[in-house]
Amino acid sequence: MTQQVISANRLGDGLVVYLAADNNWSELISGSVIAMDEATADAMLAEARQAEQDRLIVDPYLIDVAELDGEVRPIKYREFIRATGPSVRPDLSKQKYVPDTNSNATGA
Repeated sequence: MTQQVISANRLGDGLVVYLAADNNWSELISGSVIAMDEATADAMLAEARQAEQDRLIVDPYLIDVAELDGEVRPIKYREFIRATGPSVRPDLSKQKYVPDTNSNATGA
């Protein structure tokens, strides 16, 4: 089975969030809990559906991820965009693995 995490949108502000430890929700995919097997994925989805009923999040679903260079990254491009933020402004990225192409070496 592919590694998976739960993605959803926070109901209060619409931001993309990921199921984290202790039923919390993280805006960063790096803070998510990773399901390594189908039983764990099903249990996590049940927790997420309860959070949806509690009106904390909306539309929870499993996404496939992989660990690359020690970081959790979505496999599908759509989910990569949801995780990182705007594709037209990489400098506004939420995740640290997206390079800032607008910075210079001097920091000025």
